Amino acid sequence: MNLRSIIWHELKSRPAGVAFNSLTIFLGVAALVAIRHVTVHSEEAVSKQLINLGANILVLPKEATLQDYYAADQNGGTLPEEYVAEIFLAGLSGVEQVSPRLNVSTELSGHPVAVTGILPQSEVDSLAAWQATTMFMNTTSSGCCTKANVATSDDLKAPEALIKYRAIQNLDKKALVLGSDIALKLNCKVNDRLNLQGEKFTVIGVLPTTGTVDDGRVFAHLHSVQRLWEKDSTCNAIEIVGCCEDAAGSLVPQLKELLPDAKIVTISQVVETQVGVNSLMAKTSWIVLAVMIVVGGAGLAGSIASNVRERRREIGTLMALGATPGFIQKLFLGKAFILGLCAGSIGCLVGVVAAVIAGPVWAGVAIMPLVGTSLLSIVAATLVALVAAWWPAQGAAHLDPCICFREV
Repeated sequence: MNLRSIIWHELKSRPAGVAFNSLTIFLGVAALVAIRHVTVHSEEAVSKQLINLGANILVLPKEATLQDYYAADQNGGTLPEEYVAEIFLAGLSGVEQVSPRLNVSTELSGHPVAVTGILPQSEVDSLAAWQATTMFMNTTSSGCCTKANVATSDDLKAPEALIKYRAIQNLDKKALVLGSDIALKLNCKVNDRLNLQGEKFTVIGVLPTTGTVDDGRVFAHLHSVQRLWEKDSTCNAIEIVGCCEDAAGSLVPQLKELLPDAKIVTISQVVETQVGVNSLMAKTSWIVLAVMIVVGGAGLAGSIASNVRERRREIGTLMALGATPGFIQKLFLGKAFILGLCAGSIGCLVGVVAAVIAGPVWAGVAIMPLVGTSLLSIVAATLVALVAAWWPAQGAAHLDPCICFREV
């Protein structure tokens, strides 16, 4: 029998022992891979939010709690719509776009959906005219506002502007824009008609996939949503786009003074919680790695050492038949290599599957397999197994055959 056949015979003859020896490494790799996948994709999502949303500011009800920028209008509290006019009439420097939103829940064809009322920018322009008059008398420099790359009316014409600019130029009171997920569930396309609270609406656009809660939304005119759900002149959130980060920073204290009964937050504050969670998960992944090395390595080393003690007679027989110390050492290291490689590979696969399934629930992000992370985890598991087996393998290689037979 050659080395390979002896190793496979040993593994097949003790399946329970093989499974037990591999369990700690398997669980450690699965947890490590799952956590790293969720952490990396969550960090990327936060980075995209910071890039895409830039200087955005949110005006929320005082009691609102906020963990996700895109779900800000799902907090349940309400604000008077007249706050929009107050913001423009105050003539605050740096205000480029104001968008009130009202979110309600309903069902369409048996599917639960979030209907979001938005005010088109064409109707906000009339309020902006008051701002222009006020700003004419304001001698304060707008600083970076003259260099801002803000959305124009042409930019906001297409329904897809709701994704990039969080606003739309024109929206009829009988029109709807669907998120990608809800459009797929309802099997709807442009120009289809949908029944909303007993009234017929026309679908004017279907948004591309964003990976946020917007994929499951139905967007309608703010005043239509207010009327159908009897919400009077209220909204759940008001989104303000400043012309740059510096302008956004100076706007916050002014808005807090102007609207003392509302909560004013910036995009950096919105993602702060998620950044903290990402940091905690990153630290947890290192703890899992340390546990895998210490516990998994110690457990495997103890198990192989026990196996050496139990197999002293077989080891002595092999050495009496001419097996060299190097052959005996390779025998146990080969077994450890296969255990580490198999446990690491299966644990990696389970971790990736768990991350793909649980990622949207844990962090609200879509998870794609990370090849580099997966390969490194398998390599780490194999190295841990080899290092753990080194000491007992050395002990087995230096056994005296005569003593082995005498003890038996």
